[in-house]
Amino acid sequence: MAEDLGERTEAPTGRKLSEARGEGRIPRSQDLGAAIDLIGAVVILVFLGGGLVQTLLVVMRRVLSDGTSDGLLTVDSIEPLVNFSLGHAALALLPLMLVMCLVAYVAQVVQVGLVWTTRPLEPKLNRLNFVANFGNLFGKRNIMKTVVDSVKLTLVMLVAWRFIDTNLAHLAYLPALSMRAGIWTMATMALHLAIWLLVVLLIIGLIDWFYQRWQHTQDLKMTKQDVKDERKDMDGDPKLKAKRFRIAQEIAMQRARHAVPTADVIVTNPTHYSVAIKYDADSMRAPKVVAKGVDHMALLIRQIASVHGVPLVERPPLARALYYAIDVGGEVPPDHYQAVAEILAYVYRIEQAA
Repeated sequence: MAEDLGERTEAPTGRKLSEARGEGRIPRSQDLGAAIDLIGAVVILVFLGGGLVQTLLVVMRRVLSDGTSDGLLTVDSIEPLVNFSLGHAALALLPLMLVMCLVAYVAQVVQVGLVWTTRPLEPKLNRLNFVANFGNLFGKRNIMKTVVDSVKLTLVMLVAWRFIDTNLAHLAYLPALSMRAGIWTMATMALHLAIWLLVVLLIIGLIDWFYQRWQHTQDLKMTKQDVKDERKDMDGDPKLKAKRFRIAQEIAMQRARHAVPTADVIVTNPTHYSVAIKYDADSMRAPKVVAKGVDHMALLIRQIASVHGVPLVERPPLARALYYAIDVGGEVPPDHYQAVAEILAYVYRIEQAA
């Protein structure tokens, strides 16, 4: 019934997933990426924040003290001041920005691996369809996304409120502390709050990552007819494939009808394999396989050999080995020289006796 209705009940094939990846449609969680970025930012600030603060203090002292002889800012005196401030600020922020770029890159690679495609950047006229896009704003997926985002925001606010409520006594005691102690207390509380929020965001991100992968699979599901059509495209039309097989069989039979009568011996496995061997000491370095076959073709080779008086010798292991090791027209490999030589010698003795 589902097949008749064209319902997408089949899991996406490897080809379908590969095509979607080439188009840039990959399961990716923005929440997980944001959580990893924030974790990286907090870690960087913990280890490199001290140096950044010291550099900014130097810049601030220079700006506030001006450094000019008369204390007045002019066009000529402000230019070196601006250059000094921007230069030191850039040098202080550059390591942090580089590390953050690396963290953001790793956050994406961990989720989707390396993907190089420009398909998402290609212009699409259907994106300019105001009526269709306006209807999508109130679609089921966007409504669910709004609800989920609201729940996530509420959860983060609850964690923050709970933390502030627990540490309310410390906040009330801040005016009684010295400036250094107050700054240290506020920095410690901010770090603890950031850790709690990052744990919550990381859990939300992991849940969203698993959901995005599930949703991606659902979006790419195929109907039974889609799977059949794809298999037909990959393997070819079964009718054409069968026709090509019949033509190949007919060609092989014609070759066997011409080659088998010229063979010196047919090495057989009585029911499955037949290999026709020919050897001419004047023109060949080694015996050659002039025809071979399995099942129906093997039977045909034996029938042709019987009609033309070509000897049949049963050697099942040798017949299987020659069938798989040598193509038609190929020479017998050295590993089988002795076995083939014994068979040819046996056949020549019979012919001489006859």
